[in-house]
Amino acid sequence: MEIGKAEQQELMAVAHQLADVARIETLKYFRQPVLDVSNKELESFDPVTEADRASERAMRDILAKHRPDDGILGEEFGTQAGTSGLTWVLDPIDGTRAYISGTASWGVLIGLDAGDGPVFGIVDQPFTGERFIGGFGVSEWLRGDEKRTMQTRECAALADAILYTTFPEVGTKAEGAAFRAVSKQCKLTRYGLDCYAYALIGLGMVDLVIESGLLAYDVQGPIAVVEAAGGIVTNWQGGPAHNGGQIIAAGDARVHAAAMEILNNVV
Repeated sequence: MEIGKAEQQELMAVAHQLADVARIETLKYFRQPVLDVSNKELESFDPVTEADRASERAMRDILAKHRPDDGILGEEFGTQAGTSGLTWVLDPIDGTRAYISGTASWGVLIGLDAGDGPVFGIVDQPFTGERFIGGFGVSEWLRGDEKRTMQTRECAALADAILYTTFPEVGTKAEGAAFRAVSKQCKLTRYGLDCYAYALIGLGMVDLVIESGLLAYDVQGPIAVVEAAGGIVTNWQGGPAHNGGQIIAAGDARVHAAAMEILNNVV
C-alpha cells in the first residue's frame, strides 16, 4: 500500500513513542533482585516476565490512542484486527533469556507491516540507550544526542565474514548441520545476541545472521533495520522472511548468496 510522506512522519513518531514507553517499562525490572519469571513451555524453557507483559501493554495503549485503526500482532497478547491495512508487529522483549540473565543483548522490536512485510522498524536496546531505526528512507543509529547513518559493510566472501546466531543448536539436527557447514567457512562465529546481532549488521559490524524457528514478531523490526541499511533478509531458500521460519540476514548480497548455497546443499 502507498503511504504518503505526512503519514510516514506520523508513523515514525508513533514508533518512537512505542520504543520510549517500552524503555520505561523494561528498565523498571531489569537487573532487579526479584523478577517474576514464568515458563511458556512444558518440555523446554521459554520464559516470560512481567516486564514483557508491561512493555507490550504500554505500547498497545499508545496505539489505541494514536493509531486505533491499525492492527497489532504482539508476542504476549496476540492479534488485534485493524482496518487501515497497517499492522504493528511487537516483541516487547526479544531475548528474555538474556534479560533475566542481566545481559544487555535483549531488545524491544517494533515492526510496521503494510501487508507484504515491514516498511519501517526499530530495534531498541533500553539499557545501553541505543536505537536502530530503518524505513521510509531513514537508516539511523541513535543514542541520546548522538546520531549516525547506518550502512552495511561490504563482504564478498564467507572467509571474511562474521556470523552470528542465537542458539548453537540452530533448530533441528539438519538445520544445525547446515549452519555448521556455513560456520566452517566463516572467519568468526559468535552466539547469543538475539535481535542485537541484526542491528549490528545494519551498523556494519556483523556480516551474517542465520537462524531458524522464528516468528513474525522476532524478525519484522530487524528486517526493516537491515534492509534500510543496505542489507538483505530472506528465508533459507531466498524467499520472503517476514513471517519468520528459517532466516538468513546479510549485509552484502554476495555473502548472503554464498551462505544460502551451502544451507540448501546440506539441508
